[in-house]
Amino acid sequence: MTAIITFIIVFGILVIVHEFGHYYAAKKSGILVREFSVGMGPKIVAYRKNHTTYTLRLLPLGGYVRMAGAQEDDSDIQPGTMASLVLNDQDKVVKIITSSKVYDANAVPVQISKSDLVDDLVIEGYENGDESVVKKYSVDHDATIVEEDGTEVQIAPRDVQLQSVSVWKRMITNFAGPFNNFVLAVVAAILAAFMMNGVATNQLGHIEKNSVAQAAGLQVNDTILSVNGKKTGSWTALSTNIQNNPGKKTTLQVKSGEKTRTVTLTPKTVKSQGQKYGLIGIMPKRDSSVIAKIKYGFSYSWGTTVMVFQALGKMVSGGFNINQLSGPVGIYSMTSQVASQGLINIILFTSMLSMNLGIVNLIPIPALDGGKILLNIVEAIRRKPIPEQYETAITLVGVGILVLLMIAVTWNDIQRFFIK
Repeated sequence: MTAIITFIIVFGILVIVHEFGHYYAAKKSGILVREFSVGMGPKIVAYRKNHTTYTLRLLPLGGYVRMAGAQEDDSDIQPGTMASLVLNDQDKVVKIITSSKVYDANAVPVQISKSDLVDDLVIEGYENGDESVVKKYSVDHDATIVEEDGTEVQIAPRDVQLQSVSVWKRMITNFAGPFNNFVLAVVAAILAAFMMNGVATNQLGHIEKNSVAQAAGLQVNDTILSVNGKKTGSWTALSTNIQNNPGKKTTLQVKSGEKTRTVTLTPKTVKSQGQKYGLIGIMPKRDSSVIAKIKYGFSYSWGTTVMVFQALGKMVSGGFNINQLSGPVGIYSMTSQVASQGLINIILFTSMLSMNLGIVNLIPIPALDGGKILLNIVEAIRRKPIPEQYETAITLVGVGILVLLMIAVTWNDIQRFFIK
């Protein structure tokens, strides 16, 4: 139960923070945000303010932002739809009720034959079942529509749609989601650092007796600057590089006081969960200063970034292995392990996942934020919009690729973590 709750909270925070980035940028750019949903599936409760409907939905997994004019925003009313129209004193439609769950005694029942809620803002149809006369109603610019599930959202006139703002504002709106994930990654790591008993540094605080490090002449207060030529500005970078060289001759650049020397050693090989790791028997010195804790947030996030790009590099260079990817099932399995390790590790895990989510979303694959930004760049270069049919086709191909990949990754995760 603890693992399930932790997974829901962590996954929910990641997605909501991501979507809030899109939401905030869209609002500032003049794009109508019709709905901001926390959770998926059936609606539990809804609240409208400043033209946006905020909904809480049943399935506590993620959420979404529904921007006017976006491809995922479908607001067409099909001919033949039965609706109830609420009119104001000027006989303009201010609410369109298409849900059987909502009743308004003052509304006019109409079978809609034609509607345009984008440009002309009109509805045509047969009032009170009288099919001898087609009535035409003007629709207020800020009218709302009650959809089938009972959710009331703003209609989406052309001037407040996504495509109506400049390409630069759309680019910023698409980038804002991943950007928020980067910010969350850094903030979460800083928070974890303030909860720790000091931040581990690349300066040595303890040397184990009869260890590889002691035999090599390493001493307390030595600072390891690099491992095999790779800079180690943090304990994470230092320990990772040591662990990656089990049983291999390894060269360290070590600073002792004002002097710098080279130390050569061979890390001891240890096995854990089928993997080999290198150990030399050292523990870090800890820095409890505020500056060190803030710096840790950035260094930890940068370390995650490097690991993500290394994995992406291997995939591109032909070393793709589906085990390098994890979907919701894999993330849940990892969360269940982290949940037993305490709050600090959960927060650091959230930081790592947030950085992963931000970077992966910027991959230029259609349907991801990176794909949308790429289309924005192409449009900026062409100085004219990409034809809608082409953009739709490209997005559908991207969605298809992502769905197939998600199915493959999910099935692989199930086999890896649950089928022995």
